[in-house]
Amino acid sequence: ADAPVSPPAEAAELRARLRAVRHTVLVLSGKGGVGKSTFSAALAHGLAADEDKQVALLDIDICGPSIPKMMGLEGEQVHQSGSGWSPVYVEENLGVMSVGFLLSSPDDAVIWRGPKKNGLIKQFLRDVDWGEIDYLIVDTPPGTSDEHLSIVQYLSATHIDGAVIVTTPQEISLQDVRKEINFCHKVKLPIIGVVENMSGFVCPKCKKESQIFPPTTGGAEKMCQNLNVSLLGKVPLDPQIGKSCDRGQSFLSEAPESPATLSYRNIIQRIQEYCEQRHSREEKSI
Repeated sequence: ADAPVSPPAEAAELRARLRAVRHTVLVLSGKGGVGKSTFSAALAHGLAADEDKQVALLDIDICGPSIPKMMGLEGEQVHQSGSGWSPVYVEENLGVMSVGFLLSSPDDAVIWRGPKKNGLIKQFLRDVDWGEIDYLIVDTPPGTSDEHLSIVQYLSATHIDGAVIVTTPQEISLQDVRKEINFCHKVKLPIIGVVENMSGFVCPKCKKESQIFPPTTGGAEKMCQNLNVSLLGKVPLDPQIGKSCDRGQSFLSEAPESPATLSYRNIIQRIQEYCEQRHSREEKSI
């Protein structure tokens, strides 16, 4: 299916609103349940740890918005101001927007066809008053369909630094993630790299490492070599990650010494370096 084409006036409107966004990173995966929202939340918290950086987290998972819960913002409402919708803030430098803020209850089902989803994504980009933003992180649903085509199309009015693709080590996950990489190539979306989530589990008592999701075909590492994309890092399983998400707390600050936190921090640093290098290349080419 073709992506929705923005009329010139609409593209200009989106461009005007998003002109103040320095970097945009999409978090993708063909597979559900691999930890995209968990990674998006950690990435947003990690980037916002630098108080000089303004970070925005946009949740376009219309049918399964888990970002409000993970960011400790459940029950919050969106406020309208003269300049548009105001994001909901976790910290002064970390704003969030999600369909979850528009529902009367977290248990409400969003039963929408594609055009209505596309309309809301466009509204999020056009009507939310983000202000000056260093990083816009976009958390997406699983797959390669409506929402993905829409966000890429609408953001093409500005620029996207690239996509971070999340997988788990087993082949059943990698199979869908290869489709996502193919999608990125087809829509000319740069790939920043792949994150292997739930990569091994170290027992806190005996310290023995177990492969909960065995990498039967070589895991993300082998896939990245075969497809010539970067492996940004591997994040081990840590039960504290799930607990932090359920409590709406930042795992990075709740478990600063965890091997998973160290892995997240390395990955976040690599994403920042990629974005800065891309930005300086673009400035040179102007």
